[in-house]
Amino acid sequence: QVQLVESGGGLVQAGGSLRLSCAASGRTFSSGAMAWFRQAPGKEREFVGWINWSVGNTIDARSVKGRFTISRDNVKNTMYLQMSNLKPEDTAVYYCAAAQVLRFGTSPTTYEYWGQGTQVTVSS
Repeated sequence: QVQLVESGGGLVQAGGSLRLSCAASGRTFSSGAMAWFRQAPGKEREFVGWINWSVGNTIDARSVKGRFTISRDNVKNTMYLQMSNLKPEDTAVYYCAAAQVLRFGTSPTTYEYWGQGTQVTVSS
């Protein structure tokens, strides 16, 4: 089992920045993939970005490209989401997810492990 815990959410003004963290514990993995999703009230869970855990290459959703950056620290078993130039439409609960086998997918069903989520609110 892998446990994921997000942190770093909060309230920020439009144009501001936040950094989210996702700490993995339990049966950690040296390969596989992790991803960030978000879910706004009344909307479906939306893919934000993905990272190959061992190599570190990333794929970002078009809606956040150029504003959000995913990274990871293999030693700390932690993934990050650096968000800048935030917009009110970025307001959502942000979730991290993990797949023990390396695969890419924008569907939540791709990933078997999930964190509890952290709220990000961007005021205009």
